[in-house]
Amino acid sequence: MSIWQDGDLNEEQIDAIEETDSVFLVACPGSGKTRTVTFKIAYELSKIESDKEWVVAITYTNRAAGEIQDRIELMGISTEQLWIGTIHAFCLEWIIKPYGIYHSELKNGYRIINSHDTEMMLTEICSSYSNPRTTHWDCDHFFDSNGINIRCTNNRRNNVESILTEYDEILRSNKQIDFERILWFSYQLITTVPKIAEILSKLFKYILIDEFQDTKEIQYQIVSSILRAGNGLVKAFVVGDPNQSIFNSLGGYAISQEEFSSMSSIDFKPLELSKNYRNSQRIVDYFSNFKVFDSTITSEADHREYGSLISFNSQLPRENVITEISRLIRLSVEQYQIPMSEVCVVGPWWIHLASLTRGLIGELPDYRFDGPGLTPFVRDAENIFYKLSRIVLTKPSPTVYVRRLRWAKEIIQYFSDIGIDTAKITPKQLLKIVNSINILEQDGLIFLSQFFDDIFNALNVEWSEYKALDEHRTAFFDSATSRIQRIQSEGINYAGDVEAFYKAFEPRDGVTVSTIHGVKGAEYDVVIAFALLEGAVPHFNDPNLRESANKLLYVICSRARKNLHLISETGRNQNNPTQELQLLNYQYSAV
Repeated sequence: MSIWQDGDLNEEQIDAIEETDSVFLVACPGSGKTRTVTFKIAYELSKIESDKEWVVAITYTNRAAGEIQDRIELMGISTEQLWIGTIHAFCLEWIIKPYGIYHSELKNGYRIINSHDTEMMLTEICSSYSNPRTTHWDCDHFFDSNGINIRCTNNRRNNVESILTEYDEILRSNKQIDFERILWFSYQLITTVPKIAEILSKLFKYILIDEFQDTKEIQYQIVSSILRAGNGLVKAFVVGDPNQSIFNSLGGYAISQEEFSSMSSIDFKPLELSKNYRNSQRIVDYFSNFKVFDSTITSEADHREYGSLISFNSQLPRENVITEISRLIRLSVEQYQIPMSEVCVVGPWWIHLASLTRGLIGELPDYRFDGPGLTPFVRDAENIFYKLSRIVLTKPSPTVYVRRLRWAKEIIQYFSDIGIDTAKITPKQLLKIVNSINILEQDGLIFLSQFFDDIFNALNVEWSEYKALDEHRTAFFDSATSRIQRIQSEGINYAGDVEAFYKAFEPRDGVTVSTIHGVKGAEYDVVIAFALLEGAVPHFNDPNLRESANKLLYVICSRARKNLHLISETGRNQNNPTQELQLLNYQYSAV
């Protein structure tokens, strides 16, 4: 029985899903990539015959994983033998937790720290380095299979090397591992203990990798170890778009089909999704100017003939940016009848967006604004109190019941793992407890603190008696407090209100404000991008300036379904407009 009906998928998508060999799929923007991945997972799950077989899907974000799993469950396909999540979650679940005893730095226990912990630790170490002054921003690094890579290339590099050495020593003495070291230790385990890859290769029937262009070399190596050990019995489905590879500075890169075949010792069948269902043909033609990887893109959107407005303003003074963006937002919403939730303002750095958002709120008091930078806490999927907050702040309804039930199951499993007696706790009971609690506090942090206390009281669990819970709670609230203080310092005073907390898990209903990297994967009717300047787009430290500039512009422009407004303002550190925009001969719209 087919799991899709006529009209659900096009021929390219069906060919990719039904292909029996491993697939290397290049998918253009708006081509239904997530739909294809979802049906592929469901298709392979429906063919599983043994309860010892698993389908594994590695996504770039937890949000993408949740969206895909929700869609599969709505199809009526069991997800009992599906594991889906980020590479960090995969490494923790399948490598570090079961096999950490074989690593000298993990065998006596460890604690995962989040990005806030890392920032605080590095800030404290950096305070001793003043010549030249060095901050945690200079200390970005990642691991590949050869070890650590330091991003800093300026005169602070010697300081950064010393700071990271000290940071590593502190982690080791405290038995802590951060996100980068999750990958590093997993790579060391799976390459030095061959039995791990052999065992996993017998469990996994299919491994899917979404957004391969954002995957790091060390991640490719980890997955390849399992594929090699499978001797062709483990299939892979790799999907992404090389033109959207914008995480190079963090170690991500678009591997070629040939390179991944050589690394994993399996043959891939190259396939392509070329039909774009998102953008008008005019938008497609425009962002195709920035392709660095030759691929076919044809608009099949219902609005493909839409007369898109595409504007470029390179004469706007910096002090008029807020006024101009406000005008463009009003034009979109009031004249073109675009919903607020379908308008997105994009900038290269959060430091620009914070002050811009404050100004837009002042100029447009009747408009609502959303954005990842305005969320009062970090989406730390490994923190149990973040997981609890998802249930608390997602209001009960039939449409989210299955999702909340799954989250409750994850929480109960975690409680069991740390020694809490969960024999009498079911997911339904946990949801019933959460739904019965009523707290009127308006301060978001106090609200959550009281809510968490009431949950544990109802479960008859003293959370402070469990070291892991105590550490997770401290990390969650310290991180949230720091984030709220930063947002409020930019004049956005409502960031700490309980309603702002609820909005973190609600569908967006206002104008989105985001960085370029934050908006990747999303789509809007209207995109307004500013600060498109040399030094920002591309970043002045990027070793591949021109290629990176093209990819960033490609991502920005391909987010817009209908209208696109680009701004390279004057007077911002005397930077010129991004060269690729300056040199493009295009007949822009007058707006």
